[in-house]
Amino acid sequence: MSRAPSLLMVDPGHFEVSYTINPWMKPDAWSQDREGHFRAAQASSLALRQALEKAGAEVIMMPGAAGLPDMVFPANAAVVLDGRAIVARFRCPERRGEEALFLKLFQSYRARGLFTEVAQYPETVFQEGAGDCIWDHTRQFFWAGYGQRSVRESLAVTRDFFGVTIEPLELVSPRFYHLDTCFLSLSGGEVVYYPQAFSEAGRGRIRDIVGADKLIAAGDEDAAAFCINAVNFGREIVMARPKDGLRAKLSERGYHVTGVDLDSFIMSGGGAYCMTLRLDRASDAATAKAKVARA
Repeated sequence: MSRAPSLLMVDPGHFEVSYTINPWMKPDAWSQDREGHFRAAQASSLALRQALEKAGAEVIMMPGAAGLPDMVFPANAAVVLDGRAIVARFRCPERRGEEALFLKLFQSYRARGLFTEVAQYPETVFQEGAGDCIWDHTRQFFWAGYGQRSVRESLAVTRDFFGVTIEPLELVSPRFYHLDTCFLSLSGGEVVYYPQAFSEAGRGRIRDIVGADKLIAAGDEDAAAFCINAVNFGREIVMARPKDGLRAKLSERGYHVTGVDLDSFIMSGGGAYCMTLRLDRASDAATAKAKVARA
C-alpha cells in the first residue's frame, strides 16, 4: 500500500496583499477590506487543507513570518525529488527573506533523516522552486519554466543536482510568471496547459512530447481562475473553483475534481499548487531502489 502524499503548507496568519510583483496582485482591493479578506484567507487555507486531507494527503503546516506574506506559497520554496531538495533564489526582493527560513526548514528535515541532501541555487541564479519545475511522473523528467522569474541558467543547475532530464519551456507572458500558473502534469500522463503563456517553440515541444490524445488546452477563464494551478495525486485533483468545461474534461478522463474557494489568494496571484509543496515526490528509479533495499 502506497504512503499518503506529504504536502507542505504555510500558516496564513501573516498573509496579506501589500505589494505588487505580478499582474494579479491587488493591494488596493485588499486594503478596502483588510479584515474581511484576512478572515476569508484563513477560511480558504483551512478549506484547502481539509480538501487535501480528505483526498488522502498528509498536510504538514509550517508557521509563516511577519513581513513575508507570500510564504503561503511554498511551491516556490524549493525543488524536491528523491529525498533531496534545492532551495530557491527569488528574483523579487520582497520574497528573498523567505529563503533563509525555508533553507532552515529543509536543513532540519535533513538532520532528522527525512532528506539526504539540501542545497541552494547559486546566489545570482534565480529559480523559484517547484512553481517553475514540475515533475512529470509519466515521463520521468522535469518540465522547467524560465523567462519570467526563473532564469535559463537555472536549468543546468537543476539537471546536475538531480541527475534527471530537464525539458525547458519559455514563459512569454508576465501574467503567467511561473510554470505552475499555466501547466499541470497529471498522474495519467495528461497535461493541462494554457497555450498563450508559451512561446511558439514551447507549444510545439509540449505537443510533440505529450501527444494530442493526452493534451488538454485550458481556456482564458480557466487560466484567470487559477484552475490550472492545481494539486494532483492519483486520480484526485484539488483546485480553485473549476469551470464546468474543465471539470467535465477531467472527469471524463477518470479524475475526481474538488474545487475550493481560493479567491483571497488569487488576489496575490496564487492557487492550490502554489499553496503546497510536495515533500515525498520520488522518481521511479528511486522507488525501485527502495523496494530492493527493503526486500
